[in-house]
Amino acid sequence: MATIEELESLRWDLRRDCVDIIMAGAGGHIGGDMSVIDALMTLYANHLNISPETVDDPDRDRFVLSKGHAMEAYYAVLCHEGYLDLDDVKARFSKFGSPYIGHPNNKLKGIEMNSGSLGHGLPVAVGMALAGKMDGRDYRVYTIMGDGELAEGSVWEGAMSGGNYQLDNLCALVDRNRLQISGSTEDVMKQDSQGERWAAFGWNVLSIPGNDVQAIDAALTLAAETSGKPTVIILNTVKGYGSPVMEDKAAWHHHLPNDEEYAQIIADFAAHKEAING
Repeated sequence: MATIEELESLRWDLRRDCVDIIMAGAGGHIGGDMSVIDALMTLYANHLNISPETVDDPDRDRFVLSKGHAMEAYYAVLCHEGYLDLDDVKARFSKFGSPYIGHPNNKLKGIEMNSGSLGHGLPVAVGMALAGKMDGRDYRVYTIMGDGELAEGSVWEGAMSGGNYQLDNLCALVDRNRLQISGSTEDVMKQDSQGERWAAFGWNVLSIPGNDVQAIDAALTLAAETSGKPTVIILNTVKGYGSPVMEDKAAWHHHLPNDEEYAQIIADFAAHKEAING
């Protein structure tokens, strides 16, 4: 278990690692990586019952990165947790023949599911959670989706099923950064009624500041304590969080920083960390 103070510091190191992976591979979904990495980090540090030694344990918790294009953030977290080697990922990310591709590859240690075709993560997570109930196992299942992804109909079929089967071993997180590749989510497909939608399908709904580590940690604890229904945590995040160079800018959905941008982003991360550590 990590303390909140440790996580507050760690998240800037993980952001740096994530950006370095993107630079090494000459591309990546940097905006969504930055908005979701706090939730990924907190989930793996304090809530998932899984380790590099238990990836095949039938009682392990399951995690599915439904917004699979945030893979660079996932690589940073998996490397920190000991599933993968950071230097190897940097050396081979997005190279021909490499297993380190831009979306989850379940041939890699610790990755449950190939994803990236949006809308599939929640339905699969529902199936995993239902299987756990049927098999009498006490593992939990988590999935992280993007808010643009919620325009996919399969998401709401999964939501309906999760509520119908009262899957209290299931927790979905939505990276609500309000931007997608084609612009504002509210211009593309309005979803400000998201909380009401999930509640209508029988879900416990938590809406929190999505880049606040303490709030994420507390919400994940509440989700695990909820009985009789699944929980969705709406993470109200900022796309590109951590540097004004990229914050809240749709153009940074997929972007390779130039040298000047990279230097400023890394300096911003360092300043955040210094402010925490004194």
